Amino acid sequence: MFRFLSTIALLTIGTSAMAQTAPSKSDIVAYEGLHLAAHKGDVAGIERLVAEGADVNARDLRGRTPAHVAAFASHDVALSALAMAGADLDALEGQAYDVVTIAAVANDPELMSLAFELGNDPDLTTSPYDGTALIAAAHLGHVEVVRRLIDAGAPLDHINNLAWTALIEAVVLGDGGTDHQAIVRLLVDAGADRSIGDRDGVTPIAHAKSRGYAEIVDMLEED
Repeated sequence: MFRFLSTIALLTIGTSAMAQTAPSKSDIVAYEGLHLAAHKGDVAGIERLVAEGADVNARDLRGRTPAHVAAFASHDVALSALAMAGADLDALEGQAYDVVTIAAVANDPELMSLAFELGNDPDLTTSPYDGTALIAAAHLGHVEVVRRLIDAGAPLDHINNLAWTALIEAVVLGDGGTDHQAIVRLLVDAGADRSIGDRDGVTPIAHAKSRGYAEIVDMLEED
């Protein structure tokens, strides 16, 4: 009974674990300088402000740099301009998200791949739950994002502070449908460790069986 209750409690936490706070209307109204230019995707403005000596890694009240703001707004060219000016793409904003994880949660594989090209590290520990972009994308069912993260060398078996890996999250927080099946297939084929259990010792296959996810169980039982 305790194991069941603790798992439900963690599920409740986990469903909000990847929540991010994009700039609000009031944040945007208050923006000026590089933060405003990044939000607008104003490359000429970014270049002018940088030439005038603006701090490319300045923080807003929630710890967001202009690069984070550009990522939340999905402005690829602005992100490139900031990176060329020396922006730290590995920087974590106030909720501990980097550009790659922002793009992963937004299901924006093109922006995420650009961040890799610009030097963003694919294996950073991010989020208040000490997770990774791969864990976030696996949880949310973002297949192409997961594929690109694996190709970029993201750690397959990172364990967050809920004691879950990407594989566990794909099962426990997934719906067992085609997207999460595809993600489990990608993780298994890449060599994710199927034997790692949660903090109660429950493995991904046990979670899949308990939920009746027959297709996922078949994948996890493969030799």
